[in-house]
Amino acid sequence: MSAPSADLQLARYSFQRKLDEIGASKGRATELISLYVPPGKQLFDVMSYLRNEYAQSSNIKSRTTRKNVMWAIESLMGRVRSFKEVPSNGLAFFVGNKAIGADKSEPVTFIVEPPEPLNTYLYRCDSSFFLDPLLAMVHEPETWGLIVMDRAEVTLGLLKGKRVEPLRNRQSLVPSKHGRGGQSQHRFERMIEHAAHEFFVKIAEMAGELFLPRKDQLKGILLGGPGATKEYFYKEGYLHYELQQKVVQPLFDTGYTDEFGLKELVEKATQTLHGLEITEEKRIIQRLLAEIRKAETGLAAYGPHDVNHALEVGAVDTLLVSEGLRQQRVTFRCSSCGNEFVRTLPDAEIDLVLDQPCPNCGQRSLTEVSNEDYVESLFRRAEASGGTARLISTESEEGQMLAKAFGGIAALLRYPLAIPAARARPAAS
Repeated sequence: MSAPSADLQLARYSFQRKLDEIGASKGRATELISLYVPPGKQLFDVMSYLRNEYAQSSNIKSRTTRKNVMWAIESLMGRVRSFKEVPSNGLAFFVGNKAIGADKSEPVTFIVEPPEPLNTYLYRCDSSFFLDPLLAMVHEPETWGLIVMDRAEVTLGLLKGKRVEPLRNRQSLVPSKHGRGGQSQHRFERMIEHAAHEFFVKIAEMAGELFLPRKDQLKGILLGGPGATKEYFYKEGYLHYELQQKVVQPLFDTGYTDEFGLKELVEKATQTLHGLEITEEKRIIQRLLAEIRKAETGLAAYGPHDVNHALEVGAVDTLLVSEGLRQQRVTFRCSSCGNEFVRTLPDAEIDLVLDQPCPNCGQRSLTEVSNEDYVESLFRRAEASGGTARLISTESEEGQMLAKAFGGIAALLRYPLAIPAARARPAAS
């Protein structure tokens, strides 16, 4: 499966990054206002509502909170006035005063045009911005039902995008095979079959309880387990007919029926779920690990230093970048000696560098010349060198491995590359 286009990946990443930035704002009191305006809503009605809220806010007892809330509503009305009409997907406004420590605050304003249409009009004043409607748009829309079973045990769960979510596990009371003979043998066999039937009925009831309420969101149901029990369960039609129609063929053989069995089921269904990003991420990270094991002949680089060198010489075929990477590529200049240098830093550390002495002359006269999102710069450099870039989610186990073990960045190469030792430079990328 080919990866989504670079523009689509970056748009998704930028949207998530914006939500992270908005969510990091916290107020000292209920001073942060969230306003969601759906498409088709008349801005005249929105302004009337805000004027009423402004009048009501004059009754707030705390003078500081009252002042900040009234300012936020005034600012919000000014932002709303700047639009002639609501865009096709609606608008989300976030305005208020966020706490910055030492009993101080500073004003913040964010305006977001969501990637999907908003379906509700909402006004909320709280100590944090309300982001649930927008966060729901970030999640992978495809959801799959998972069932692994045999006569002894069943586990049901969901595959949501790239995350396996166990829902319920149940042990059966079906007796194991016995060594009795004679006239009692048939009676014991009937007892076993009856117990198995009751267990299958219970599995179907649990599946109905867990899956039917979300049947419209289910892409399908994956059914697996050891032996022929799963085939019997499916062919005898124990499942509700609406769920029966969603079962993916063929059924899948697994060695386990517990939570690990759910993960094994997803692994076994790789070909069937080839279009899902989770399986592609597993495949590409496994290929990366295989190349790393080859040492000197391997077509892999990982970590900022090695990948940066591979990008410089044009050896990158596929760049793998963690969605959780939150850094900036910043150029600093010393106003005393004119020295310029680049550092890749987490968002919160940029101001710390500005307070440090120049690494060349020792004077505390650093200024920020330019600032570029690190992920966006990596995509741009990969494209410029003829390679492709792919964002890897942090929800999957493979994605977490990339983020934690490889510093959030790795690459599959066109040819083996000798990586030079890291040069002595101050955290440059």
